[in-house]
Amino acid sequence: MFAEVDVPAELHEQVLRLHCEAWPDHGSHGHDPALRPLSMLLLREGRVVSALDILSKDVHHRGDVYAASGLSTVVTDCAQRGRGFGHRLVQAAYEEIGRRGADLGLFTCDPLLQPFYEEAGWRTLNGTVLIGGTPDHSLRSDHEGKITMGHFYSTHARSHAAEFIGALIALYPGEIDKLW
Repeated sequence: MFAEVDVPAELHEQVLRLHCEAWPDHGSHGHDPALRPLSMLLLREGRVVSALDILSKDVHHRGDVYAASGLSTVVTDCAQRGRGFGHRLVQAAYEEIGRRGADLGLFTCDPLLQPFYEEAGWRTLNGTVLIGGTPDHSLRSDHEGKITMGHFYSTHARSHAAEFIGALIALYPGEIDKLW
């Protein structure tokens, strides 16, 4: 696990190759430093087989402020898929977010990936829509065909969990990451 800026160059290049393989039309870029990106890598024989980033920020929702973290750029080497590497990494990230003191975990994914994330401990937040981008240039996760996954880590978040189900949540991670 590394702060994104501290990932060793050789490993960073391997992650970039995985990103280009998974998202050829989007290329790869770093995350907004304001989101405190944390890179988690799963290595096998010195090679990156799976990678993800955890992004974090405060989220204001219904008069409260929550320390929120979410998954971004989750990827596994195509040749290594089906061996549980991605699952192990996503599950480790789920646990790490809790250890780092987040109130809640929130992120979006394609509907086909819902079972994958649920098996790693995440919960589908039915009807919940994350508002990404910025207040002046926003986008809705549901308009992007995404579903919202989450987990309520803190007692405070668990006691207000119902306020997140079926809700619009102003995530606003910025222009670089738009949604995480």
